[in-house]
Amino acid sequence: METDMVERLATTPFGGAPFSARNFSLRAEVERRQERLRSGESGNQTGTAEKWQLIRALTEAREAYGLSDRSISVLEALTSFHQDRELDGKTPIIVFPSNAELSIRSRGMSPATLRRHLAALVDSGFIFRRDSANGKRFCRRDDRGQVENAFGFDLAPLALRAEEIFSRAEEVREQARRLNRVRSEITLHLRDIAKTIEAALEEGRAGDWQSFIERLQVLSGRVSRTGDIRDLKLRCEALLQLRIEVEASYLENITEEEMSANESIFERHIQNSNTDQNSELSGKEQDTQPQATAPERKSVGMGLKDFLKTCPQIAEYARGGVHSWSDVLAAAEIVRSMLGISPSAWAAARQSMGDIPAAVVIAAILERAEAIRSPGGYLRDLTRKAEKGRFSIHPMLKALNA
Repeated sequence: METDMVERLATTPFGGAPFSARNFSLRAEVERRQERLRSGESGNQTGTAEKWQLIRALTEAREAYGLSDRSISVLEALTSFHQDRELDGKTPIIVFPSNAELSIRSRGMSPATLRRHLAALVDSGFIFRRDSANGKRFCRRDDRGQVENAFGFDLAPLALRAEEIFSRAEEVREQARRLNRVRSEITLHLRDIAKTIEAALEEGRAGDWQSFIERLQVLSGRVSRTGDIRDLKLRCEALLQLRIEVEASYLENITEEEMSANESIFERHIQNSNTDQNSELSGKEQDTQPQATAPERKSVGMGLKDFLKTCPQIAEYARGGVHSWSDVLAAAEIVRSMLGISPSAWAAARQSMGDIPAAVVIAAILERAEAIRSPGGYLRDLTRKAEKGRFSIHPMLKALNA
């Protein structure tokens, strides 16, 4: 009688896969990587990963690998049979669930469907079959109950590709962020162009508004959540151009008095600014007489953290996050385009206020975008005040915190 303890499971219909050169090559590559890891020749690569974080990342990146959500569900089920939370790919990670248990953990998936998704996972190189001679999945244990040998599915390839999977997932997240930014910009352009045209018609402004309406109709419609980003960018650029033309036509027929009446609530704080406001963003003692020159506005001393608390939305348009004032300036360039502020208006603001103060103004306008009918016209008005030394950033930010 054998002293070995053998745990036998149901005959698997998933074994006996045909030989393929690709699978053979993948196995050889996995074995080479495992050998390098065991010998310490893999540098910073560890071949390990927390299994649920890895499954989540692969779920995000599944389209890049041609995997369906149900294939991921099967992989998640297989992974659940590995007792440790960490997958260590230095050696084989064999799981040997019975067909019934695998089906249950795959939410009742039928044998035929399981076969199809397991084949997809094998073809993608995320798991290997480690079949026994008779095609059964089982493990052989010693007299202490420790597994000596096992046949089933090997999860080591999944662990060894962790770094690649996490990188792909981050790329997918960044692509989604870019897509969301463009979609948001399109939505804002559509809304504000329509509002500007509507206001112009109601107020009887002169202009070729019917032509603008026809162009807007061509560019209108549902903003797809899964559309090609290149097509969305082209649509966004066309809307931006239309918005510039619409706002220019509207502003040609608006007086200074009307513009002042349409300014947002925090403009009143700016107009009421007087000599008792003793500092700009720099926090230093400065001359606040009406004739203060533009260069005095250029130094910035407000902490970046405090600024982001006051104007949090600007961070959504910063690639890689906001870590410095230069990131704020780069984000402001994107936002000014989204708000329909022309390059010339933006350049004039930077010349008069300084780069960083102008970026802060853009961030403040973004926070109150709903209350400002014409961001481009509003910025030009502030620029004129700055040129005359009658503009202060401090009350603008104070109003946002009010």
